[in-house]
Parts: sequence; structure tokens; C-alpha cells
Amino acid sequence: MDIPAKYEAAKIEEKWYQYWLEKKYFHTEPDSREPYVNVIPPPNVTGVLHMGHMLNNTIQDVLVRRARMLGKNAVWVPGTDHASIATEAKVVAKLKAEGIDKSSLSREEFLKHAWEWKEKHGGIILEQLKKLGASCDWNRTCFTMDEIRSDSVIRVFTDLYEKGLIYRGVRMVNWDPDAKTAVSDEEVIYTEENSKLYYVKYKIENENSYVIIATTRPETILGDTAVCVNPNDKRFTHLKGKKVIVPMVNRVVPVIFDDYVDMEFGTGCLKITPAHDINDYEIGIRHNLPSIDIFNDNGTLSEAAELFVGKDRFEARKLAVAELEKAALIEKIEAYNNKIGRSERTNSVIEPKLSMQWFLKMENLVKPALAAVENGDVNIIPAKYKNTYRHWMENVRDWCISRQLWWGHRIPAYYLPGSNEFVVAGNEEQALEKAKKHTGNNSLTIKDLRQDEDVLDTWFSSWLWPISVFDGILNPENAEFKYYYPTNDLVTAPEILFFWVARMIIAGYEYPKNKPFSNVYLTGIVRDKQGRKMSKSLNNSPDPLDLIEKYGADGVRVGMLLCSPAGGDLLYDDSLPEQGRNFANKIWNAFRLVKNWDIDDSIPQPEHSRVAVEWFDAKFNQTVTQLNQQFDSFRLSEALMTVYKLFWDDFSAWYLEIVKPEYQKPIDKITYYKTLDFFKKLSLLISPFMPFITEELWQFMKEERDVESIVTAKWPESVNTKSDLISSFEICTEVIAGIRTIRQEKNLPLKEKLSLQIIAHGFYDNRFDSVIKKLGNLEGIDFVKEKPVLSAGFIVKSQEYFIPVGNLINKDEEVKKLEDELVYTEGFLKSVIAKLSNEKFVNNAPSKVLENERKKQADAESKIAILKEQISGMKGQ
Repeated sequence: MDIPAKYEAAKIEEKWYQYWLEKKYFHTEPDSREPYVNVIPPPNVTGVLHMGHMLNNTIQDVLVRRARMLGKNAVWVPGTDHASIATEAKVVAKLKAEGIDKSSLSREEFLKHAWEWKEKHGGIILEQLKKLGASCDWNRTCFTMDEIRSDSVIRVFTDLYEKGLIYRGVRMVNWDPDAKTAVSDEEVIYTEENSKLYYVKYKIENENSYVIIATTRPETILGDTAVCVNPNDKRFTHLKGKKVIVPMVNRVVPVIFDDYVDMEFGTGCLKITPAHDINDYEIGIRHNLPSIDIFNDNGTLSEAAELFVGKDRFEARKLAVAELEKAALIEKIEAYNNKIGRSERTNSVIEPKLSMQWFLKMENLVKPALAAVENGDVNIIPAKYKNTYRHWMENVRDWCISRQLWWGHRIPAYYLPGSNEFVVAGNEEQALEKAKKHTGNNSLTIKDLRQDEDVLDTWFSSWLWPISVFDGILNPENAEFKYYYPTNDLVTAPEILFFWVARMIIAGYEYPKNKPFSNVYLTGIVRDKQGRKMSKSLNNSPDPLDLIEKYGADGVRVGMLLCSPAGGDLLYDDSLPEQGRNFANKIWNAFRLVKNWDIDDSIPQPEHSRVAVEWFDAKFNQTVTQLNQQFDSFRLSEALMTVYKLFWDDFSAWYLEIVKPEYQKPIDKITYYKTLDFFKKLSLLISPFMPFITEELWQFMKEERDVESIVTAKWPESVNTKSDLISSFEICTEVIAGIRTIRQEKNLPLKEKLSLQIIAHGFYDNRFDSVIKKLGNLEGIDFVKEKPVLSAGFIVKSQEYFIPVGNLINKDEEVKKLEDELVYTEGFLKSVIAKLSNEKFVNNAPSKVLENERKKQADAESKIAILKEQISGMKGQ
């Protein structure tokens, strides 16, 4: 097979991905092997691939591909999330563009449009993931609103309701006026914003005096039902038993006393609006105050406000300020910075609102899930997020699970005729049976019942994901669920640690009574060079598909992983995928170099090649051990860099340089085939990170005894490593570097043969002398007792090396160099001695660290003695 001169990523990627799909390499069924299971964090059905997806899914694919190579029955389950708020907003916008208002449609008509939109756009992101090389079992693709997942959600709702854990009630919720739905506490993002603090006069009833109240929201004055002060605040003792008049609406309300009030904030006097502030709501309950809801669901003012009815809340604020100024009731206005809560989905300012909602009691549900992380059954990586998890779980509030939308899982509560009483059931038929039993009226029909209009929070379906993708809710005894659950590793973003991860752990212990996964790997955030989070609004996020087209999927994968430790943000720059592409080209060109060598069966293997093979074999085994440790501890960026250096530095820069034949000369058979074997083994280590180029190379290299595809090839095993050989080679590279430095400094041509003379101090390891001779282009290596006259030298460990250079040497320059090195080495020795003189360090440092420091001291002392001797000898010449 001819090897093309250039690696053409696009052509190769399309070819091999189709090949993998046709061969069903990504599909699994339960068998006798150990399973390895990952479930994809289901992207929103509205979504297209962004940089965060690229990072997350590259990590997942690396883990899954390596697990396959370890011989595990590896499956990666893909799917999408119905994303209630985001999808409904997309469909509403599409209909609006077509001149259709959602309010003009029935629920069924709207859902027909929504399903059509989903079928047209819903699979885009999954197709894009294939371009990245994602090795998902596409036959198992799930959707949170497909039949099994939907029935699972309804089953869980009815079960939790019957356990007394789901209830319905009026509570203060976070209301999103744009989406017209409640959102959970976790879906509210707080940001520091510039506001104004208005100091407003409230007239004391039957007096000509006022109390001053500071507020950032003068429009909510229309809903005030009390004024509150701290009982310990002596400034307001005169207000006991009195009432004040609410500005603009002239409502008379009581002055109440409560410890909640901060005497230092504003004037120390607080307006109470129970319908529109969570703290006011709780004060209202304690003091039995009425609530006046002045807002409609869309954020406009309601009839209950009496003024500015139908006006948007922010327009009403301006009108309220004008009205108060007109009545001379504003004392002053100050600039003020405060935290504003915004909806994560729409960026709309959240409105605290009293609303009838459905809630799930969380206090007892979270306990097993908290214990699982605390005792290590579920491992969070990096460990710093364990504290965040604990804080959330110990301060959990009941989960508002209802949303005022049409797209989603409709709440299975059915109201009885002319009543607010309801029954909860899995379907209409079951609801009718329950309703008949509850009322004793056997003439009831399904038409007599009215199903709740709300849908469930999207997270209420995705919290079941690791269970429901294997049908573990509806059929917990099925063979697939028993084989694949619990899953192994979950890769996701830290911002949904509570939204999704914690809730999945809760669901795992509530239903199958087992953890949903063993490890949670939290990625960092992909940011631009300036450290800003990538977003559409900043226009700082490249299109991942454009990057794949430009740099190749393997190049992009390497680029995403090079600088992204778990939990650490990735500062993205195009130089990262460019480095990945360069690595792919390096691999390709090295392979072409080797394959283009001529072989001569009659040539014996040179000594330099023999020891090079022995060294690289040891280095490879050492690296496999190191890689396994890095994978086991999820240090994936380090693992990639380890493979990168093994190929680029050890294999290409050293091994190939040692064994490659002279120009237009053949190579011996033993070295050639051993080199190809190394290339094959290296391809196996690189494969999880760069699956496309390694598949192409595998097809060039594979033999009859090899598997068809690198996808199913076996991960290399680590055998005993000859660490002394590796250490000896490191000394060899330092010697070669020393020779090359002298050539450079003395302008000695590479073609000119030199001789190397050594003053040996103690044992001299000569195993790599043949390598030093070849790469140093030496005539010979000789041992001498004294430093040769007119020579340039260097020291490696305790050995002295000299290259006779005749009249090319400048004695004064050489002395100066040696003296500078002596000063540096003496300074280094001083720092080591200081460390070893530190009693605290010596008492607390591990024995290996102490041993290493003492070795540094001995080496430095030996080097100083040699340097002084060299300086003395040079000056005496």
C-alpha cells in the first residue's frame, strides 16, 4: 500500500467513522466481560455543538476507547434532553415568525408544532458529535421524552406522591416573566448590577410626620401591607401601635416589629411586600399579613396594583418614581450596587412570586446521596467540589418541580369535577378508576376529569437518566439494567453538580438503591485568551465544525485536552488545535520515514541499534505504567502529554535518530521490524486520543494475527521496567547534548569527526557508548587520567568529558565559563544544605525526599571539586 505524502484528515476521518459504524464496533450487548458504562450528559435538543461539548465529549470518548482496549464491554449511551424552557421558546419564536401566536393554539396543536420542530432539529448535535469521533452506541440513542423515558418519569412521580414526598401548595417561587414559568433556585444566576436606592416618605397616620424607607423597587410599594422595624431599634419605639399610609395608593398598614430587620441597612425601616419578596413573605406569615400580588405572569402590573395596570414592571418603576416625586415623597436617590437574580435560560430578571406549584420534599431524600460522596462510594474529581456538594446537600430546600409550560412531561394529576381535589395516576384509565373510588361516583368518565396544565421540571426526567436509559425504572429486573448499572464514569460540568449530578445520586439510592456511577469527572470551563467564558453574545467562540475542518478531528481533540486538567479552565487559542494537527503530521511523517527505509537481510544489527531497541522497550514499558496511573487518577491532560513526549521526544528525536541508516543505505532486518513493532505499540497508546490517524496507520501495519481495527485492539501491558537502563540513557543524552554544545560554540561542523576523552570517577556505564559515538559523530572514546591540553569539557554527574579542539579554544572564555558554573553550583549547594539544616523539614519530609536531597548535596560537592580542579588546570596551561 502506497503511503500518501500528506495526511488528509477530512478524507480519512469520514472513511473510518463509516467503517466503524458498519462494523458495529461501538455497539454492545451484555456478555461475560466486565462492563464499562458511560452515559452522555444529554445535550439540549435545541443545541448545536459548542466548545464545552467538544471538551466534555472528547474526555468521554478517550475514557470509553481505552476501556474497550482494556478488554471491557464498553458502552457509551447517547441521547438528548427535551429542555422544556429552551425548546418551547424556540418553537414560540418559530411560530411568531410565521404569524402564529401560541395563545391562539390549543395545547395539542402547539405540541404538534413542537414535535415537528424536534424531529427536524433534534438530532443535529448528535450528528456533529460523530464528526468529533464520538464512539457512542448509536443504536441505544435515547430522548428524555421518548416512550420509555416518559413512562419512567410518570412512574416516579406517582410513586413519590404515594410516598407522601410530593405535595402541591402556594409558595414563593422564582418566576421568569419571559418564559412565564417558575424556575428552581439553582436556575437563578446572581450578578452585581448598578441600581438605585430610593428613600421614600411614608406618612404616619394621624400625624404630620413620616418614616423614611429605602427601596430599590419603588413599583412594589403598590403591594405593601406593612412597615417593619427591629424591636431593638430605639429610634422607632415611638411607632409601637401606630400605622402608616402607603404612598400612591393611600393604603393604611400597620407598623410591625421583627428581629429580621437590619438596623444598619438604609434607614432601619423596611417596607413589607409579602407577595414579591421571599423574606417579606416569611415575615408576612409570622405576622399574619395579607399578600397583594401586583404582577401578571408576564411581568406587567395587574389590576391588584391599582396604578399603572398593564405596564411592564420596569416602565412602572419609572412611573412610580415620577408619581412619588410629584407628591414630594422622595427624600433622596442614591447609586447602589446590589445582586440581581436572572433566569439562567432567558436572562430575564427573576420576580419572586406567590404561586401554586408542585414540590418534592428533599430533606430525607438527600441523606443517602450525601453519605455516598462523604464515604467515597461516589468519587468527585477534583476533590475540591466535594465541599460544594456537601454545602448544597446540607442546605437543600424542597424542589419546585412544576413548570408553566406545554412542552414536557405533563403532571399526572387529575382534578375531580368542579373541585380542587385531585388524584394522581399513571394514565387516564387509572385516574378514572381512582376518581370513581374516591368519589363513589361510578358514572364518571375521563371527560369529567381535568389534568393539571403544568409540566415537570426538565431535571425531573434527566435525574433518572443513568437508570432510565436501561429501562431500570419500569423493568428493574431486566438483564441489561442488571448488567450495565451502576455506570462507571460521569463527565460533566461543575455548574450542574447540584442541578443534575446530585439529583441523579439521589434517584439512584431511592430506586435501584445503588449509586448511579462511581466517578464524577468535572471539566473546567472553556474560556478565550482573555479569560472570558465563551458565549454567542461575546462572539468569542469558534465553530467547532470549522475547527475540525481546518485542523482535523484528531488535532482538535488533542488541542482540547492539552491544557485542561479536571476542574481547571481551558484558555482556548487556535494554537492548541494547531499543535494537535502538527502532532498528527509528525506521526504521519515519522511513519513514512520508517516505511521508506530499504531493508538488507544480510546486515547484522549494529550495537547502537541493539541498545536503542533495548532502551526504548524499557522506556515504553515505563510509560505504560505511568499512563495507567494517570488514567486511574483521571489526570487525562497529563496522560496525553506523556504520550506526546514519548512519541515526539523519546521515539522521534532519540530512537529514530539512533537507528536510522545512513543516507541512501539500508537498515538491518531486526531493527526495522522492531521499529515497526514500536510504531504499532505507540499507535495503541495514542489511539484513545487520536482515533482516526491511528486507525489509518493500523491498516498499514496490521498483520494476519492482528485484529481488524485498532478500536478493538488490546491496550499494551506493562512488563518489568529496566529503570537502570533508562537512567543510563538519560546520562547518554546529556553527554550527547554536551558534545553538540561544544560543536555549536566552537563552530565545529557536524560532519567533522571528533574524539571524546573521559576522566572517569568511580563506575563508568559504557552501555550507550555506541550511541554517543554515532550521534556525536566521534572517531572514538578514550579514557585519560588528566585533562587534555587545549580541550573543551563538560561534566555529567561525576564524570568529566573533554573534546580536544586545538587552537580553536579561547582559554580566558573557558575559565570564565567554568567560574560562572562554579558560582552557580556553590549557590545551589548552599540552598540544599540550608534545607537539610532545617530541623522541621528533616523531621517531616518523606525518606525518599531526604535521600534525594542528600544525593543532590553529594553530587554538587563532587562537581565543585571537579570544577575547581579544571579551573586550576586551565589557568596553569
